[in-house]
Amino acid sequence: MRHPSIQQLQLFLLLAEELHFGRAARRAFMAQPTFSRHITVLEERLGVAVVDRTTRRVALSAAGEALVGRARAVVEAAEELRREAEKQANAASGRIVIGSLEAITAMDPVPAVLEELRENVPQVEVDVVRMGFDAGPAILRGEVDAAFLFLPVPDGVQTLALSGGPRCVAMADGHPLAARDALTLADLADEPRIGWSEQVPKVFRDFWSADPRPDGTPVLRTAHAIVDYESALPLIAMGQGIQLPPDATRWLYPRRGVSYVDVTDLPPWTAALGWLPGRRDEPLVAALRQAAQRVLRRG
Repeated sequence: MRHPSIQQLQLFLLLAEELHFGRAARRAFMAQPTFSRHITVLEERLGVAVVDRTTRRVALSAAGEALVGRARAVVEAAEELRREAEKQANAASGRIVIGSLEAITAMDPVPAVLEELRENVPQVEVDVVRMGFDAGPAILRGEVDAAFLFLPVPDGVQTLALSGGPRCVAMADGHPLAARDALTLADLADEPRIGWSEQVPKVFRDFWSADPRPDGTPVLRTAHAIVDYESALPLIAMGQGIQLPPDATRWLYPRRGVSYVDVTDLPPWTAALGWLPGRRDEPLVAALRQAAQRVLRRG
């Protein structure tokens, strides 16, 4: 009997979560017939049916229910093996993968930190990967060695604050408040915020939406679910909601149809370098942290 593949087990877990072939196939970015064939092959390799096909709805068979935990353990073990192999390969090759939340690497002092790293460890290969607002979870998942990101971050990520500043509101040019020189949160109390995807940590979603309002009431969020600021811009231009980004967004993301106005009582933004506690002393992560500290000491 051939063993099932990791992909087949991953698809089985998706089906166990969704209990719907169509939704599970969409999450796997796969046509439904192809998805169904993978499940059939999995059953052939296991020698047991994992789905009860006699009901009008999709349900796991008794065997399928019993195998979910084992399948998840195998998939998690394979992912842990992949991450460890990648870490060892990077260490052996002198390569560091650094996440960049949106265009944060264009903001001071990040360019100076990267230059300091290259000057002090000239043999290192620096791979900067642009990410959305799920950069914190990417660190936790081991997808990057470290990341430049905005605070706050989810529990489990250590950070070094690098810089900070005021925030503003991004709104449609035609909005009645867009002509004002400055605004307060009270002025924006009834303005809907562009909604964030569940992939973005709640602590991050709440901070960047200024939720709750100063009086403790929750803000209204639109039905949209974005993971990056670029996706919010056309929605803002169409008047479907606002965002409350760093003031640097004015020059990082100038867009036709979008106005930026100062908001005087928003909590300030803070840019930081983040890493996993267990990886802080790995040679290349330590070199990056030290490069950041030297740049900060020089002011």
